[in-house]
Amino acid sequence: MYSNFKEQAIEFVRQAVAEDNAGNYAKAFPLYMNALEYFKTHLKYEKNPKIKEAITHKFTEYLRRAEEIRAVLDEGGAGGGGPTVNGDGALVVKPKSKPRSKDGGGGGDGGGGDGEDPEQTKLRSGLNSAIIREKPNVKWEDVAGLESAKQSLQEAVILPVKFPQFFTGKRRPWRAFLLYGPPGTGKSYLAKAVATEADSTFFSISSSDLVSKWMGESEKLVANLFQMAREAAPSIIFIDEIDSLCGTRGEGNESEASRRIKTELLVQMQGVGNQDTKVLVLAATNTPYSLDQAVRRRFDKRIYIPLPELKARQHMFKVHLGDTPHNLSEWDFEDLARKTDGFSGSDVAVAVKDVLFEPVRKTQDAMHFKKVTTKEGEEMWMPCGPREPNAKQTTMIELASAGLAAQILPPPIMKGDFDKVLAKQRPTVSKGDLEVQERFTREFGEEG
Repeated sequence: MYSNFKEQAIEFVRQAVAEDNAGNYAKAFPLYMNALEYFKTHLKYEKNPKIKEAITHKFTEYLRRAEEIRAVLDEGGAGGGGPTVNGDGALVVKPKSKPRSKDGGGGGDGGGGDGEDPEQTKLRSGLNSAIIREKPNVKWEDVAGLESAKQSLQEAVILPVKFPQFFTGKRRPWRAFLLYGPPGTGKSYLAKAVATEADSTFFSISSSDLVSKWMGESEKLVANLFQMAREAAPSIIFIDEIDSLCGTRGEGNESEASRRIKTELLVQMQGVGNQDTKVLVLAATNTPYSLDQAVRRRFDKRIYIPLPELKARQHMFKVHLGDTPHNLSEWDFEDLARKTDGFSGSDVAVAVKDVLFEPVRKTQDAMHFKKVTTKEGEEMWMPCGPREPNAKQTTMIELASAGLAAQILPPPIMKGDFDKVLAKQRPTVSKGDLEVQERFTREFGEEG
């Protein structure tokens, strides 16, 4: 039965090429897109690896030609000489799109002025907000664990910029990374570290940046994003929650707009990889199995970001506490790490955030305060027990009413504060979630 898909795909290709040769690009484009859909469906069922390779090769050719025609249609051009098709349906492509101006807009055709395309300018202005202009200030050392992932990203981001002489001959830096794993394990945090450490233009993209209600505008946004990244190279495009844009094609609830976004993204990522344009694509997802196969293959490195190990959790407690006053010892931090087995980085962050408010709660509930002198030599009022030396029976409200609000100081965080919070907190990642992620790693990924 699945051979019918191939036959229908070839028939669509013949019709598309006929319209293409005649210059009827508006008719040729949807025919090419239909052919691609049938080829894609056929690939799902084809078992012969040689046939699959041949069809994939044709798929790529037709995809590129469809992109050329789409660019011509977008620019309102008529195109040049058409392609030819041989007996088995293979396409011999001849470039037809008009030359574009340096800023990615359409070439001049008597319109006058500086060749600026108002529509392109509007699309680019919308994408400008995605450029991270201020460094997030997250260092490599702030990311606990994940040494393999950090090393791979450094090879792709830092080395090519600082040591371009390393990448000669066949040695090329990685061009596309997929970070996947359970929610809250630090995928986006790792991307922030990349943005901080890299001497590159950083584009942080979500699905809302690329999805438009206007027909055909979403794929233009994708094309403009990559064009802007190439012009600002070296640059990094970070797509968070990429599964929301690139779910499996052919699903019942998939729209035509969604298919076109994925097609455009595939074309652009293929272009980035082949042209070595110093553009790195970095994407993150919690649900790697929901990614389209073709999109998944575009990522050179697929790195699993697992739940943090004991040493990583120990480091996280310290990082999230920061310079907040506390009296915890190294052994206390190690004990907290042991008690939080199965916690994600996000779970640890939430626990620490809750603990940070414990001294405030103690201050609000306290019935006794005493005067203390800070390191800076200031006299402050701190909550204390009723039997402590110099304890004075009063409340936070009474001290504030006496004009001493600015002199009330919460006590330092204690180990008992953590024990109280952790007694009621549970990890948010289930064993079932972990099994899915680990199975994907065995099939398609690598350990981070």
